[in-house]
Amino acid sequence: MAKFRESDAMRPHDCSISLQGVVLDYPLGPVARGSIKSGLFSLFGGARDAVRAPDTVRALNNVSLSVGYGERLGIIGSNGSGKSTLLRAIAGIYPITGGSIEIHGRVQGIFDIGLGFEPESTGRENILYRGLTMGMSPSQIASREAEIVEFANIGTFIDLPIRTYSSGMAVRLAFAISTYLQGDVLLLDEMLGAGDAAFQAKASARMRSLVESAKILVLVSHDMNTIKTVCTRAIWVLGGRIVADGTPDDVVEVYLEKSAQV
Repeated sequence: MAKFRESDAMRPHDCSISLQGVVLDYPLGPVARGSIKSGLFSLFGGARDAVRAPDTVRALNNVSLSVGYGERLGIIGSNGSGKSTLLRAIAGIYPITGGSIEIHGRVQGIFDIGLGFEPESTGRENILYRGLTMGMSPSQIASREAEIVEFANIGTFIDLPIRTYSSGMAVRLAFAISTYLQGDVLLLDEMLGAGDAAFQAKASARMRSLVESAKILVLVSHDMNTIKTVCTRAIWVLGGRIVADGTPDDVVEVYLEKSAQV
């Protein structure tokens, strides 16, 4: 039976990721989705509408992987290869069909930061919703709210509905919320930038701080220079399988060579 287990690291060097024979079947076609708010309320016993079981495609196929303390792992591959699916499976966002995933340490995943806002709710209310989905208590969220509001720098709009925001304001708030919780295991889908030139400097500094302080980094990127500069190890994912694992220079070289032959 598929198993996902996450625990807090007791000591820094206990921080680790272990995948054994992971299989993930991904649904095809439309899938019923709710909002963040309705999803939170459903945790308290709300009924779910019955849906027809969708057709599936095998997105991850017998993936085994171990990542230890201090490693910076880069995941590369073409579009549709399964690399982002692998990252989200590690984060616990996508439930696995078979195998096991065991993580020691608190996970911080940063993906699609602009998605999932409640447009009719205020920025301050969305801070609460996002914090709850990240596993924080209301008191923990309240203790960080002022910092998030200051970092986002959207003024009185923080108390207005998200639908009244410009795209730049929404991105700044999303970035501030998504990056204020520091985890032991940092999962990134591309190195993020956000907002205008003035905000970019703050955003870049915060991303560097997150990367440097993480006990483990797992980064998905199409930028081979970033993989070779930031990471200490890389894997190439193809067809939902790991086909190469080694130093970033070696794996990137093999990937580019094979890709050029296609």
